[in-house]
Amino acid sequence: MITGSLVALITPMLADGAVDTEKLDDLIEFHINEGTHGIVAVGTTGEASTLTHEEHANVIRQVVKKVNGRVHVIAGTGANSTHEAIDLTRSAKEAGADACLLVTPYYNKPTQEGLFQHFKAVAQAVDIPQILYNVPGRTGCDMQNDTVVRLSTITNIVGIKDATGDLERGQALLEMVSTDFAVYSGDDPTAVSLMLLGGKGNISVTANVAPKMVAQAAEFAIAGQADKAQDLDSSISSLHKNLFLESNPIPVKWAVSQLGLCQEGIRLPLTPLAEQYHAAVRQAMVEAGVLLV
Repeated sequence: MITGSLVALITPMLADGAVDTEKLDDLIEFHINEGTHGIVAVGTTGEASTLTHEEHANVIRQVVKKVNGRVHVIAGTGANSTHEAIDLTRSAKEAGADACLLVTPYYNKPTQEGLFQHFKAVAQAVDIPQILYNVPGRTGCDMQNDTVVRLSTITNIVGIKDATGDLERGQALLEMVSTDFAVYSGDDPTAVSLMLLGGKGNISVTANVAPKMVAQAAEFAIAGQADKAQDLDSSISSLHKNLFLESNPIPVKWAVSQLGLCQEGIRLPLTPLAEQYHAAVRQAMVEAGVLLV
């Protein structure tokens, strides 16, 4: 089972929006050195929605090659077309990813039965561990716990990234699924609390900026060491908040650029972080100890 801090990695870009392959390699080394337990490539934070299929596949291949088995690589391969999701998932398997992360189909508003049939079809088509991803605030589609339970019985559907931020719902899901089905947080402010309830990890935006602290907090939380986990988490709570002052990944890409790890490149329709938010994000980084005053 994949556990711990799984960074929802940004896709570094040049000023013209081209993928910065050199900085991508550097980011991977940075995360491995800082103790990140796994890399999630081309998810929401990785701007999967604006990459071409070729770029998508190339980023996954590069991440797998650079990681070289040192940590797990999870590839974002979700789509609102079942055929497209199958194609992306098959490509990720061929690239050597350890698992795939599949977001609920966005925009077209499938029923719960439609969600079940969609994820079942992808799982049956591609023999690779698959993690469901529910983020209704972005997709306009909410996969209910009962549907997750049904899907959890499919052998290669091994977990879910729950980005609802609803701890009561997360706790209920943990009680409904078997212990070999992993529930991951996709909401940094509540991630430690979910892991203390039995969640297996945090697919984290904040880990892009403070990887060591997010990884240590995850280790403590999964081990049930609540005080240590919560103390660490409180030291980065401002990051959890301020990295969402504008739509993700706008603030986090700016923050990573302030660490000197990438340029400020981002693709339309996303735009660089508005100047009015620079001070708040910078202050959160200072409070977390990742940026000097």
